[in-house]
Amino acid sequence: MRRLAQCVALMLALCTAAAAVAQVPPKVLRYAFRVAEVGFDPAQVSDLSSRIVTPNIFESLYTYDHLARPAKIKPLTAAAMPEVSDDFRIWTVRLKPGIYFADDPAFKGQRRELVAGDYVYAFKRFADPANKSPMWGAIEEEEPIGLAELRDEAVKGRKPFDYDRPIEGLRALDRYTLQFRLRQPRPRFIETLALHDLFGAVAREVVEFYGEQVAEHPVGTGPFRLAQWRRSSLIVLERNPQYREVRYDAEPAPDDAEGQALLRRFKGRRLPMIDRVEISIIEESQPRWLSFLNGGADFMERMPTDMITAAMPNGRLAPPLARRGVQAYRTVAPDMTLSFFNMDDPVVGGYTPDKVALRRAISLGYDVRQEIRDVWRGQAVPAQAGVAPHTFGYDPGFKSENGDHDPARARALLDMYGYVDRDGDGWRDQPDGSPLVLRIASEPDQLTRQFDEEWQRNMRTLGLRVQFEVAKWPEHLKQAQAGKLMMWRLSTINSVPDGQDILARWYGPQVGLQNFARFQRPEFDALYRRMLLLPNGPERERLFREAKRIAVAWMPYKVHVHRIVTDLAQPWLVGYRRPLFWLDWWQYVDIERGAR
Repeated sequence: MRRLAQCVALMLALCTAAAAVAQVPPKVLRYAFRVAEVGFDPAQVSDLSSRIVTPNIFESLYTYDHLARPAKIKPLTAAAMPEVSDDFRIWTVRLKPGIYFADDPAFKGQRRELVAGDYVYAFKRFADPANKSPMWGAIEEEEPIGLAELRDEAVKGRKPFDYDRPIEGLRALDRYTLQFRLRQPRPRFIETLALHDLFGAVAREVVEFYGEQVAEHPVGTGPFRLAQWRRSSLIVLERNPQYREVRYDAEPAPDDAEGQALLRRFKGRRLPMIDRVEISIIEESQPRWLSFLNGGADFMERMPTDMITAAMPNGRLAPPLARRGVQAYRTVAPDMTLSFFNMDDPVVGGYTPDKVALRRAISLGYDVRQEIRDVWRGQAVPAQAGVAPHTFGYDPGFKSENGDHDPARARALLDMYGYVDRDGDGWRDQPDGSPLVLRIASEPDQLTRQFDEEWQRNMRTLGLRVQFEVAKWPEHLKQAQAGKLMMWRLSTINSVPDGQDILARWYGPQVGLQNFARFQRPEFDALYRRMLLLPNGPERERLFREAKRIAVAWMPYKVHVHRIVTDLAQPWLVGYRRPLFWLDWWQYVDIERGAR
């Protein structure tokens, strides 16, 4: 009887403990995307919302130390940093054994280990024309030997892409060893291998199992897996039970007080620290802001500029928010906004002195600092050239005409080259007497209308007539790629720590792709190609300065600002630090149940 009583007592204790565990609510991170996602197949995504989700599911070979500033790359699924040949053409990577994909019906009940062949397959998927990958250009520029030829055979032969055909540039040497062979030296190829939101490992069985629906069934080795998806409405991810043991660790700079404090607080904690992520799609700023104020969201990413004065008057957190313990995170983003001039356009394009003078006058006549006050509400800094902050090649001391606002000099340039009012209607005409009208692409939203007002006011001061052509962004994109827009304002962001990433917009072979201005100068293209081959150092910095001067002199783009990003977090969301070039951060934050 005594033994029976002990057994009953033990069972009751176990049941009580189990009930207590069951009553502990999961740690859930809740916030909203501003724009709906497209899907979760790395080879087919290019939109930001989808690319925020994918690196939490798929894992690349390398990633970034989430606390290191400046950015520092470290192994993720790789066992160590790559072995690199002296000429930067051969890159050999060994994987960590014992990494597994999340369970999925595609694996038919078997545990599926990550192997080198999964990366070979994943990289080949970007070359497969059937996938129409928007990121093929990024892979093609690295020039893995044989990959472009394999793609061309499928395109020209109109037959399925041959995934089983071995190529020299992309091989699995054994189960855990991967090797890339490149036609040209690529000293920064590791930055491609660390594009965590794109170049994650994909299992071939999953792609073949789900076919055209693979974007709805992402299966990776990362810390989270997709649990629920209502397109353009709700995305739910949950902790991946198969995720290996990964502990919080980082190497912030010794003088980085914030980074060192985060390291002390979380070092050694198992990742991820939260159990679930729930993402709503709320496109309008006001309901997204109200959701945060009411505690329905834990995080407010990229505080809208039209509400920034309510949250951060004079650059400081509003007292009511501060009393609630809300945290604000402000960062100058590695990005820029810019307006292009179509160099093939008969009015603003061309390389003759009068056309260059027109573009330079327009640039000098546009007041960027007024734009920062009126539109950005102070949440931006003037840009001087086409290289973003936090990147190699960016020089905070670099000053150019691009950053000047000088209407008197602009009017003098216009007068000198014959852009004068010939018919007395108050507007300047072209040197041949024909009407001069700047046709600027616009979009039907409130923010764009504010930019239109800036253009209208500034150009009126110069006597230049402006006409806005309104359409939605996707339509303008198609027109821009086809060379049918005269002028258009857009934004761009660096995805790697190298400043050459954005300079591709000035590179001749990128016409019809990133180079919306259709700018083509042999001296710039030669510099660009030389910069690709050189390791970082004084010589490459010199080429950056020369490239920036060429870009400003010809003025195919008017570079406007680098934006300041402000994120807000509720007091119970701890550990957040805005990433620079990478997009995953969920596994590094925690939710304090008591504080919520």
